[in-house]
Amino acid sequence: MKLIIKKKMFTLKCPNNLKINMAVFTKLKEEEIRKFVNMYNIGKLESFTEIIEGIENTNYKLICNGVKYILTIFEKRVKEDDLPFFIELKLYLNSNKFKCPKPIKNNEGKTINSIKNKKAIIISFIEGEKIDIPNIQECNEVGKMIGQLHNLTMNFKQKRKNSLDIDEWKILFHKCNIKNEDKFKNLYNDLKNEINYLEKSWPKDLPSGIVHADLFKDNIFFKSKKINGVIDFYFSCYHFFIYDISIVVNDWCFEKNGSVFKSDYFKSIISGYNSYRNLTTEEINRFNILLRGAAVRILVTRLHDYIFHPEDAIVIKKDPLEYYNILKWHQKNKVLEI
Repeated sequence: MKLIIKKKMFTLKCPNNLKINMAVFTKLKEEEIRKFVNMYNIGKLESFTEIIEGIENTNYKLICNGVKYILTIFEKRVKEDDLPFFIELKLYLNSNKFKCPKPIKNNEGKTINSIKNKKAIIISFIEGEKIDIPNIQECNEVGKMIGQLHNLTMNFKQKRKNSLDIDEWKILFHKCNIKNEDKFKNLYNDLKNEINYLEKSWPKDLPSGIVHADLFKDNIFFKSKKINGVIDFYFSCYHFFIYDISIVVNDWCFEKNGSVFKSDYFKSIISGYNSYRNLTTEEINRFNILLRGAAVRILVTRLHDYIFHPEDAIVIKKDPLEYYNILKWHQKNKVLEI
């Protein structure tokens, strides 16, 4: 099935392996993009396309002098004060040979600029495929990549607080609860009780460093069966390493809308991770709490974005019930064999 991405002037058919997962909240005209590109030494704008899936930022794929780039306009949850952290992290990772988009400086040496009164950047384009249905080997590669990432970020000097912690879950849940959508009535009470439980049970001290905090299948690109790059670092923060792994497990190891757990995929991820950094006994003992917390974080944000999505935004809403199923699975299965 081909994904059709529309531009005002023309329509492009993307290759079958290109499954883009971003959004368009800010509509730009060709002249606005051309003027922005002219601030950079990347050549003449040849074409641009809107990237329409996802829920966070606005993204356009650009081609300038035959080279692909991504123009990102920051929306919603990304705070302007956090942008320098994200930029410095990606520059640090690039300097250490970790494959991720590299921020491009404009003619004045600035990476963070503005368009339509919103902060925006241009970054390099990562080639490769996103995996819809992973296999065991791909899960092992993901585990290795996370282990490499955590070993690198241990030495990154800057820190950023998690902007989607339990306090934020409570705020988003309260907002959704007031709205009281009929479709989600059955999960409201369960979600309230789970947040209360997690708040009382949350660990105080586990091995920590800078984590990606959003390593979904959409954000990892494969090429020749190896990971060729990782994108979307805009939830990165100083947090428990096991929290990063928990987000990955919930996305990569469940099938059938979150109702079936693939234990062999889970073991493959952990095996890959342990080849670079061994999980501690304390991390393993608290794994269930972090897996449940990672499920609640996605459940409550999906619930919020599903209910309060902008009517004029070109965006594909994601089903919150998938992560309700994942949460219920972890509530019933508190010990995982590693």
